[in-house]
Amino acid sequence: MPLIKAEHIAVEFPLYHVGARSLKKRLLARSPIRLKEDESHRIVVAALRDLSFVIEPGERVALVGGNGAGKTTLLRTLAGIYEPVAGRLEVDGSIGSLIDPAAGMDSEATGRENIMLRGLFLGMSETDCEALAEEAGRFSGLGEFLDVPIRTYSAGMSVRLSFAAATLMEPEILLMDEWFMAGDADFIERANERLEKLVTGADILVLATHNMSIVRKWCTRAIRLAGGRVVADGPVEEILAGET
Repeated sequence: MPLIKAEHIAVEFPLYHVGARSLKKRLLARSPIRLKEDESHRIVVAALRDLSFVIEPGERVALVGGNGAGKTTLLRTLAGIYEPVAGRLEVDGSIGSLIDPAAGMDSEATGRENIMLRGLFLGMSETDCEALAEEAGRFSGLGEFLDVPIRTYSAGMSVRLSFAAATLMEPEILLMDEWFMAGDADFIERANERLEKLVTGADILVLATHNMSIVRKWCTRAIRLAGGRVVADGPVEEILAGET
């Protein structure tokens, strides 16, 4: 059964090229909360600090907070991109990530090759990958451009292919960084239909966003982050009280 369980997790990023002792002292004096010196005497940014929560099947969770609060860092940690330096994180279930739809795309490969490589990475057969590529081509509307290197694509074509590739999945846990709203009107409508299918089909949704209307429409619970910490956790309307 899908489950996300975090127990006092922390994520830190070292700041390299900060070797002078006087500079270290100035940095630490100016930001005694988010910057600190680790055991190796490096200056590190405390991106996430002492986070604990449980997300169970059926929950639709919004991560809210200002810029730099830690929302995207937490999503990437749940996706396995970042590893906690402290605490314990348990993520059970297949994960679908819409944090960066273009991640892993090879600009020298064709659109078809990129789709097939993604399918093979997910453990699919070559036949299934080929069918997946055809479906992605139809959805993105790329036509013959599906078989040319993506470095030749326009920005709009790249967005459509990246979105098609990233949504060719049926995950148990869906991680999203903002609701996708790019492209022309026709593509946005089709993209929203696919997103809604993904969201309703997933057992768990974790969505980081600044759009409170999206939170109210799709989420049942909100976790507010500030300074890398959880400062509030509860029903959406309770956490968003007073916000537009």
